[in-house]
Amino acid sequence: MPRSSDYERKILPLREQARVTDGWLRQRLETVLPAVMAREGFDMWIIICREYNEDPVLLTLLPATSMSARRRTMLVLSRNESGAVDRFMLSRSGGRRGDLYEGVWNEDSEDQWQALARVVRERDPKSIGINISETFAFGDGLSHTEYRLLSEALGEKYMSRARGAERLAVGWLEHRTEAEIAAYPGIVQIAHGIVAEAFSSRVVHPGITTANDIGWWMRQRMSDMGLRAWFHSNVDVQRKGEPHVSPDDPIVPGDLLHCDMGFIYLGLATDVQQLAYVLKPGETDAPPGLKAVLAAGNRLQDIHAGEFVEGRKGNEILAATLEKAVAEGLAPCVYSHPLGFHGHGAGPTIGLYDHQEGVPGRGDYELRENTCYAMELNVKVPVPEWDGQVVTAALEEDIVFTGGKVRFLDGRQKAFHLIR
Repeated sequence: MPRSSDYERKILPLREQARVTDGWLRQRLETVLPAVMAREGFDMWIIICREYNEDPVLLTLLPATSMSARRRTMLVLSRNESGAVDRFMLSRSGGRRGDLYEGVWNEDSEDQWQALARVVRERDPKSIGINISETFAFGDGLSHTEYRLLSEALGEKYMSRARGAERLAVGWLEHRTEAEIAAYPGIVQIAHGIVAEAFSSRVVHPGITTANDIGWWMRQRMSDMGLRAWFHSNVDVQRKGEPHVSPDDPIVPGDLLHCDMGFIYLGLATDVQQLAYVLKPGETDAPPGLKAVLAAGNRLQDIHAGEFVEGRKGNEILAATLEKAVAEGLAPCVYSHPLGFHGHGAGPTIGLYDHQEGVPGRGDYELRENTCYAMELNVKVPVPEWDGQVVTAALEEDIVFTGGKVRFLDGRQKAFHLIR
């Protein structure tokens, strides 16, 4: 087991993590939620789901000790005359939700659906948001059965006032508070620390270690630290004269390694791709041709960052980035995505690796202030030292868009990790 590192010491005990995230949740409920509901024109937002079939929004609205819907959970979020949001919960475990929600279901005198109907009648909202959407999975968490039962409970009068709340769901999920933005760089620093350790001689033994070994090492490292990987870490190899290297083949000097890893900590996701070079005997750095590939990737990052403009749609950011990159002679591919409570988070899609023409629907959502993204892209460059073989620099770094500008949350890779 590698020695304890500074990045590992940043991990808080679970109880402290809960204290932090519950504090953030209270602040979000008091500030972000009213603003987004007002912006999207909803008087009420109803979220309903059953245990093990949770709406993707639900767990972002519950405290850390609430780890499921517990049979069936209903949240009713209702704007009052002052513009604040009154928060009601209808759940058998409502007493375990702290003081964030008011329990409004008297189980001795009414069933759950009757209680919901009563609350809605009492508040008499003119516009009700429910989570149904063809475009965003984040806004489509209301299952068919729950929709049917909701319709029966509310009746025609109030169901006629209900509409899809996809933009409300996305707005709630994508917005980062000042406290979250302040903490995010330290979270990404942990990700960078894991990559740096994985791409070192402490983990990689040329001639023995394989790409799959490193991928599993990162996955195990995250698990040992109490971090939840949201996808399986992977590593791939580019090698002179061999366009397809098996991930089960031993790594050898002269290889270029690429990793993709990400985890969730304090409710916020990371997603990082970086590169490493395995030095040959007598080498102290990577060949100039390979360093030029990384530099081209950094240039594409600069171009991409310059096209982040508030209000611009994801597809527009993509098109502008590609146009400028091609004009500079680069061979770009851009597939950036929002980052936050989820790894592939809520917000505008900015290209997919197999859809560089743009993505209808999700790519038509606009960029907003105080949102985070995984800037994910690649460039392809022929390398003279590899007899003109085309090498790909696939990079991914986590960024925040705030104050009208992009900022890398914990810097970015400008030089290869060197494995001696």
